Amino acid sequence: MPYICTITWSGWQCTLPVVLRPLQVRNLKLLYDIGLTAYKSALKLAAPFNQKAKLMLQGREHQLERLQEALRGHKAPVVWFHCASLGEFEQGRPVIEAFREEFPAYKVLLTFFSPSGYEVRKNYTGADYIAYLPLDSASNARRFLDVVQPKLAVFVKYEFWHYYLQELQQQRVPALSISAIFRQEQVFFKPYGEFYRNILRRFTHVYTQNQSSLQLLQSIHITQASVAGDTRFDRVLQTAASVKQIPLVEAFVQQQPVFMIGSSWPADIDVLLPLIQKYRASIKFIIAPHEVQEQGIVQLMKALGGKAVRFSKTTAADAPQQDVLVIDNVGMLSSLYRYGTYAYVGGAFGKGLHNTLEAAVFGLPLFFGPKYEKFQEAKDLVALQCAFPIQDAEELLAAFEQVHLEAGARQKITDTEKRYVKKQAGATKRIIADMKSLIKEIA
Repeated sequence: MPYICTITWSGWQCTLPVVLRPLQVRNLKLLYDIGLTAYKSALKLAAPFNQKAKLMLQGREHQLERLQEALRGHKAPVVWFHCASLGEFEQGRPVIEAFREEFPAYKVLLTFFSPSGYEVRKNYTGADYIAYLPLDSASNARRFLDVVQPKLAVFVKYEFWHYYLQELQQQRVPALSISAIFRQEQVFFKPYGEFYRNILRRFTHVYTQNQSSLQLLQSIHITQASVAGDTRFDRVLQTAASVKQIPLVEAFVQQQPVFMIGSSWPADIDVLLPLIQKYRASIKFIIAPHEVQEQGIVQLMKALGGKAVRFSKTTAADAPQQDVLVIDNVGMLSSLYRYGTYAYVGGAFGKGLHNTLEAAVFGLPLFFGPKYEKFQEAKDLVALQCAFPIQDAEELLAAFEQVHLEAGARQKITDTEKRYVKKQAGATKRIIADMKSLIKEIA
């Protein structure tokens, strides 16, 4: 029986146009190497035209030399945390900060794969050193670990790098995977997935988000695993407890109902426009696009028309007269949700739903597109009737009006949602408790 090969790097899957016969499965490592080489070549070709590719290459130039210089003369032990991008960082952040508090003698190295994480958090004060992770290869892994000499490595969610984990195992450095989540369709569970199953076996321990992920691991005989939960619940509770006030937004809101639109894409806006046009006279709308490039913001402003204004181009005196506020910067979204009465979370008409927990922690009734099945918290909130997946503008309007016009509906959702978020918290404490034992062993 032939297999169509699917390979994955840093949580990204790629279906290759290669049919593998059972006797060829051993060549999956070769395909992994070929894929990484092709990815590196594609970055070089794209860099002159693509800012993200350019940043990925420039950020890695002479990086090991800079890191070696930064570490020179430092005798404190190092723990290494790795996140693919910004979302994974927010997931790992509670553990990083709890680790620093619990083990002040350790230095923290934080690495990112993507510029969307590194460029936003390169000045994060919770880490002593912040860098890009060199692309996975035997030589890069060896050089990186020789420079850093970590006592412990922690990978967040989808990070499964063959050569780095192989080198960590050979150097007897414990490696943990935290907030990991698995699905049946992933390559680990395919008949040809033995190469990737071996990557998982190199972890000292895998902390999964849920029971179904643990059961999948057990089905392929990965036994060094347990359910810790999703650290994002800890993170959003931290954020809600110390949320920032934004005076300009407060001037815009003027104590009126607010419909928050977070991480939106053009496909989301197409669905939202009829609702916005119908209710903009009685409800304030705040839109935080996922991408804030100038061209996209200009197109959004044109589509909105009327009394819509950009955050960067208004004042506290002018904002109250507007009915739509467009956030044309990054980093504010988690604080913006505090002003919401309702929330729409974008992405689920494209590659997948963005973070719903940042809104759920404030008890907001949630609306989003159809592609949410990969996200356990979204499925939970739908089951609890706190969130409403929609297929088109008509469904969105009907779902919104069901909550907006029915007496007591919104408060019932708020109470249920807040209880759910609090009940799911605690993953960070469970992971740190295990780290205490591990640190004692390696100290």
